[in-house]
Amino acid sequence: MISLNDALNQFSKSLTSKGKSINTVVAYKGDINQLIRFLSDKEKIDTIESITVKNIENFKKDLTDNGYTAKSISRKLNSIKNFFSYLKIEGKCEIDPSTEVKHPKYENEAPKILKAVEYRSLRDACRNDIRASAIVELMLQAGLRIKEIENMKMSDVKDNEVMIESYESHPTRTVPLNNSAKTALKRYIEEIRVESKSKNVFITKTGRILLARNIRSLLDRYFTKADIKDIKVNDLRNTFIVYQLKSGVPIDVVSQVVGHKRISTTEKYLELIDNKEETKGIKLKEL
Repeated sequence: MISLNDALNQFSKSLTSKGKSINTVVAYKGDINQLIRFLSDKEKIDTIESITVKNIENFKKDLTDNGYTAKSISRKLNSIKNFFSYLKIEGKCEIDPSTEVKHPKYENEAPKILKAVEYRSLRDACRNDIRASAIVELMLQAGLRIKEIENMKMSDVKDNEVMIESYESHPTRTVPLNNSAKTALKRYIEEIRVESKSKNVFITKTGRILLARNIRSLLDRYFTKADIKDIKVNDLRNTFIVYQLKSGVPIDVVSQVVGHKRISTTEKYLELIDNKEETKGIKLKEL
């Protein structure tokens, strides 16, 4: 029999070997450790083979009783389902007890789209921080994800575009840079970054990689300074997507630029558009 902790360690190693990010592995481990503690303390179970559908349903109910939102519970169940799927494929268990456990229903909150006055206020707030300004422009004018900014290498930067290397389940793609994004990035590299042994574009003052969590904290400070409320870093990317669709850029072009794996993901943003401007070719709109 395999213990719960041994099973989790093997699953974690599998995730790492598949190129999953540290943050992803930590998130999975946190969710499954929570399940393990529940099974050990309240269900008196410590081996994989002993777990039943009822045990996982009890865990789901315990989360609800402790005030977790339906969205949080669904995310944790997703981690658990991936965990047991791995164990079954690897022959660690004969039956997957998580398959019959259903996700709770919940509605996704509509992404917030910055108004022109808001993103102009944000630009003004960080105008003296050249590094932050470059990051804002790459998200707002090119639709990059925060992880893609963290991963970006100097060799990925071209004259009018940046190459986004494949990571996790996202394939390699090339993203065009408009004048605002190109100018901001060039200014950061030439005036602030200067010489460094790091291969990454965005680095700290000591030359270390500027991690996603550092970028998020940095931008959160400027959201506060610009007095923009209820906004998340990813809403800069959301704003890019909606403004491109609203300006008439074909949905398949927008989908390819932002790296959506399915065009249906991009289609969801159409619901946020009140009126669409007349199509004027495929040139991306500059905000």
